[in-house]
Amino acid sequence: MALALGACGSGDDGDDGASESGSSSSEIRVWLNGADTPQEARDYLKTTFEDENPGATLTIEEQQWEGLVERLTTALSSESETPDVVEVGNTQAATFTTAGAFTDLSDQLADLGGDDLLPGFVDAGTADGKTYAVPYYAGSKYVFYRKDLFKKSKIDVPTTTQEFVDAAIKLKKDNPQPANFSGFWLPGQDWRNAVSFVWNDGGDLATEDGGTWTGALASPESQEGLATVQTLFEQASGAAKDGNETDPQVPFCNNEMAMMSAPGWMGGVLADADAGCPDMMDKVGVFALPGNDGSPAPVLLGGSNIAVAAQSPDQDLAKKAVAIMLSDDYQSILAANGLTPAKVSLASELGDDEFAQATIAAASNAKLTPAAAGWASVEGARILEDLFVGIANGGDIADLAAGADKAMEEQLN
Repeated sequence: MALALGACGSGDDGDDGASESGSSSSEIRVWLNGADTPQEARDYLKTTFEDENPGATLTIEEQQWEGLVERLTTALSSESETPDVVEVGNTQAATFTTAGAFTDLSDQLADLGGDDLLPGFVDAGTADGKTYAVPYYAGSKYVFYRKDLFKKSKIDVPTTTQEFVDAAIKLKKDNPQPANFSGFWLPGQDWRNAVSFVWNDGGDLATEDGGTWTGALASPESQEGLATVQTLFEQASGAAKDGNETDPQVPFCNNEMAMMSAPGWMGGVLADADAGCPDMMDKVGVFALPGNDGSPAPVLLGGSNIAVAAQSPDQDLAKKAVAIMLSDDYQSILAANGLTPAKVSLASELGDDEFAQATIAAASNAKLTPAAAGWASVEGARILEDLFVGIANGGDIADLAAGADKAMEEQLN
């Protein structure tokens, strides 16, 4: 990736004056990932940008999270194919930042929100004291569940990890049809949810000492958490053992699950008439995944950064698009749809209902993936997906964990 993107960081050709000021007929391409950004926000971005920049147009191109690292690597290294503004996962931002793929936004940072921006996401997009990717939104995962199925099985909302596992197993047993019904929906590739159980038992993905990274999945603590995950795969989940976590609203709305762990914005997706099943919302409840001691379990703090591509020919207009996406009005739209806004001061826009309360509870013990420049390479190599597919298929945990540790170390170091 460094070789492919190495030339992107220069941007000093001395012949970009026209693009810096913005052409009256410029088209700005914005890559947004998945369905997380609600349509209301997309419409606001396009309308506001084109109103404020007469003659310019903004086109939103939706990308899938699956395979995003590879597509970004290819697109950002091409002057003719590069998008102008990109959304990148917060766990992937450091790799692209250090590879020189993004434009330095340090001089714009104060106007975009400065100290009000989510600090962990600013750090993820900062290298050598310069900020290249700014926060877009965050979202801690929590559990969405079917209140009617809990009542039918006479199950209370679980308060510990063991109660959660027991509930998930019972719910699957109590609902034999359809055959793929899940007490807790957990596709084989879904490491982003599975890692919560590793952290919950004191394990980790990888640790750093003196600049050297060491895989930590083979530790006794991690293996204990992985054993819990294998139990859920085998006894509670009917999801595909080689499937991914894309579009969980589909099986939820098809009555194929009782519980799923998803970011807060999934509530907005479920309530959407086109993407979800608003008629089921009166049956939907939420709670923070419980830990061993009854406190919220550690969950992955998901979310995204946004950046201007270093190869974008319209730097000035691209930066104006980013400014709109960080505006209070735009961020308030995201918050109203369950996404934690990029600005701390707008957290109250999440509301005070049970969804907002679950978001706050889950965020109280949320964690990030290892802060390594090579972490996006780990994701791109699908090391963790392969690990958990192996576990889902009944593989030996110790052997699989040792193999994943070795593969991660090769990428991280």
